[in-house]
Amino acid sequence: MTLNALVAKQLAEAGLDPDDTERVVRGALAEDLRYGPDVTSAATAPPGTHAVAGAVARRPGVLAGLPVALAVLDAAGIPPEAAEALRADGDRIEAADEVLRISAPMRELLGAERTLLNFLTHLSGIATATRAWADALSGTGCTVRDTRKTTPGLRPLEKYAVRCGGGRNHRMGLGDAALIKDNHVALAGGITAAIAAVRAAAPGLPLEVECDTLAQVGEALEAGAGLILLDNMDTASLRAAADLARGYPGTQLEASGGLRLEGARAVAETGVDFVAVGALTHSSPALDLGLDILAR
Repeated sequence: MTLNALVAKQLAEAGLDPDDTERVVRGALAEDLRYGPDVTSAATAPPGTHAVAGAVARRPGVLAGLPVALAVLDAAGIPPEAAEALRADGDRIEAADEVLRISAPMRELLGAERTLLNFLTHLSGIATATRAWADALSGTGCTVRDTRKTTPGLRPLEKYAVRCGGGRNHRMGLGDAALIKDNHVALAGGITAAIAAVRAAAPGLPLEVECDTLAQVGEALEAGAGLILLDNMDTASLRAAADLARGYPGTQLEASGGLRLEGARAVAETGVDFVAVGALTHSSPALDLGLDILAR
């Protein structure tokens, strides 16, 4: 089976692969049906019963995941014209805001309810956390980025949610950019050797080098690194690294490791271009949304 063309188009416009999203959505729906059909809904909802329901925010936050919610409905047998998006991904929403209205058969709707909300609450939670970082960094010229610390199988969706919250994506996998970390440096015999090896193996591929000390920063700059990850450095060291980098126009710096929202602005004001926050995808609390029956 394939998704409705309209749903696939909306996913593609959001930068999500329709086939990949369909695989994730169908897998999530199948989890609920693994042990048999929806006994409760079959027993309480007479065949053919229709309802109008709204996905409603219980708490304020930033919305993300509407195209995925539509894919859930489509995969559950509810056509896209049965749903009306009342808000857009990336919108700030308040408690009691209705974000999606659905008119559909009760049995199919109740069968899809938990899966739909799982995606909406999880992705909106990531977008909400990302927006808090983006707001904290506003006006500094520094941008929050995610990492590969994502839920297995959900990386494209979670990174989409980061974009909805005003953040930027780091690399999607191991092949679209190179990140030289401490183990790579040890294997290659030094930062300069590691940079040379990666450039020889993948010329033209974006390359970032992780540095733990100012001495390593200096070596990376001398070797021509265009992007340097400053790992677990205090603000004084970050500022010193930024001073070093000024002698190498075009070089960008990214702070990482143990960063906290309350200290975000102080880190940004050291002169770094990015802050890498793995917690956006691995630790953001879900944003509470529910599905309320409005009419039958």
